[in-house]
Amino acid sequence: MNESERIIAQTKKWITDVVAGCNFCPFVSRELKQNSIRYAIEPAADAATCLQAFLNECKWLDNEKTETTLLIFPNGFPLFNDYLDLLALAEKLLKQEGYEGIYQVAGFHPLYVFAGAPAGDPANYTNRSIYPMLHLLREDSVEKALQKYPHPEQIPERNILFARAEGLARMKLLRDACL
Repeated sequence: MNESERIIAQTKKWITDVVAGCNFCPFVSRELKQNSIRYAIEPAADAATCLQAFLNECKWLDNEKTETTLLIFPNGFPLFNDYLDLLALAEKLLKQEGYEGIYQVAGFHPLYVFAGAPAGDPANYTNRSIYPMLHLLREDSVEKALQKYPHPEQIPERNILFARAEGLARMKLLRDACL
């Protein structure tokens, strides 16, 4: 198995075992079953190259039936604040390139910390991935999924309660077992 295959296998395990396994995203199981998640790797560490890769994924989704893309940065953005800068630039790029309302981006990072939360809060593990990544989602698909799900506004609170009930050691173990 080469390096890219290993990174993708680890990311798939994280999606299956943590995101789907903990039901952090009630919609991911369908995409796993349909094999409609694209896993793309950008080995560069500079923001300009990574943003170009992000834009390339938008263009790729324009022409493909894949539902969603996880753009993985195994060598970039080890510092969470640097990653947040990339995420903000990616959101700005969506607007600049006319993708607002077509795609949305969600962020995952190994050191993810929600605003106002302490670093040791187990709830941070709802967004703590094994690599920094940007998740591109089709906005219309998100809206359709949310319409079919009862009380989608309760998903974040349910996730927080679950992670805190599991505890920091358990959440860290679940995520780290994917590496």
